[in-house]
Amino acid sequence: MKSTEWETIKAAKENGLPDPGFEIDKNTAIVITDPQNDFLRDDGVAWPVVKESVKENNTIENMSTVFRLAGEYGIKVFISPHYFFPSDKGWKFGGALEKFMESKGMYERKGRLDMEGFENSGADFLDEFKIHLEKENIVICNPHKIYGPQTTDLSLQLRKYKIEKVLMAGMSTNLCVESHTRHLLEEGFEVGVIADASASAKFPGIDSFKAALINLRMITSHVFTTEEFEEALKSARLS
Repeated sequence: MKSTEWETIKAAKENGLPDPGFEIDKNTAIVITDPQNDFLRDDGVAWPVVKESVKENNTIENMSTVFRLAGEYGIKVFISPHYFFPSDKGWKFGGALEKFMESKGMYERKGRLDMEGFENSGADFLDEFKIHLEKENIVICNPHKIYGPQTTDLSLQLRKYKIEKVLMAGMSTNLCVESHTRHLLEEGFEVGVIADASASAKFPGIDSFKAALINLRMITSHVFTTEEFEEALKSARLS
């Protein structure tokens, strides 16, 4: 994350915006959206528009660190993936980015019960993360279809594990991360975000990561860097 972006977040407190803080405890989980090849691998269909932000934030390495630390400290990680099945191709309308994803075949799978061609596809998880996915602290939720978790089992899973607090990370910041954050806040969860374990699209004149970062600072309890998250774990009450 660029120093100027982080300075903007820090300056918000000086200008009167409270920073309530986020205490990590045994009722805390991490939610990671879309840790998949189509966003994070250099041949992914969305890579051309997110690569600058991914590189600036060191996103892949930071997400790997979040996965690793969660495993070491016994924190549950709920993954909210994004898949499109053949039945979704008949949709009669969609927003701009829905049309982009459809035109590029983003996150496509052959069927709900068909894993043919899934491995190494754009819908598959990034290789760097796979070492973590078979661990006991990982819960892979039903896929979301647009940006938010309203059509998934994420809230059910969180409540069944008696999770009260959520730290968000993943792709992309202004879409699925922000949409999941807003929904979970409305569901009554306390939410923070690990900002540099995320990234989003940059176009000429448009920096969607910066825009999302401002929104997340205003609506969440705290915005962490990965380094701050690691430091916070050292004093966390996890038992």
